[in-house]
Amino acid sequence: MSPIKTRREGAILEVTLDRPKANAIDLATSRVMGETFMAFRDDPELRVAIVTGAGEKFFSPGWDLKAAADGDAVDGDYGVGGFGGLQELRGLNKPVIAAVNGIACGGGLELALSADMILAADHATFALPEIRSGTVADAASIKLPKRIPYHIAMELLLTGRWFDAEEAYRWGLVNEIFPAQGLMDRAWELARLIASGPPLVYAAIKEVVRDAEDSKFQDAMNRITNSQLPTVEKLYRSEDQLEGARAFAEKRDPVWKGR
Repeated sequence: MSPIKTRREGAILEVTLDRPKANAIDLATSRVMGETFMAFRDDPELRVAIVTGAGEKFFSPGWDLKAAADGDAVDGDYGVGGFGGLQELRGLNKPVIAAVNGIACGGGLELALSADMILAADHATFALPEIRSGTVADAASIKLPKRIPYHIAMELLLTGRWFDAEEAYRWGLVNEIFPAQGLMDRAWELARLIASGPPLVYAAIKEVVRDAEDSKFQDAMNRITNSQLPTVEKLYRSEDQLEGARAFAEKRDPVWKGR
């Protein structure tokens, strides 16, 4: 049985981590997730992905410690995209929404951090407890201090303490909180809104944000103006950019074709 379930509706792909009892991720699961997200990246008909966990208790606790005890090496082959298939997947220029339906700790929180937007059920809880097992939350150590205030990020990394959805929202870690029964409805509502928009613009936004993350402002701007970002150049030469201008002039909704 596959540890991943997918649902496709139009331009939207829902990816559900379904590995009882807790949706923990072992090496084999990570490889399947990588193949799934790579296929999403490469499918021209898909525009938005939602990633969530099965059930109401766990989004994911991250690394499967039981599998590790049985021989899964922590530095083993996670597959394309690295752990969980998202955080190191190159060229992923499509929006991803994480719908956190329960506990998201360790690598599960890192998986959520790999998404572009995070929605949380009101009972969701979060933690980075790696310190208690004598290891480092490597991806979170890189990402978290850039997403929320530095001192808060360091507290969470250094103590491994738990925090709830309200605190996550307060620090800007999650976009919205919903009752559990409404979480996926909201995720799909948001996905449909994004899917109706201009995919080439989304691709350009993601590449610009990724490229500029560790750059000085002028250096990043120079790469854009010197035609060094492929998605931006594709957008500037696209039918969609002309369509956007025409639709504005004609006072109608644009029809985006992704070309």
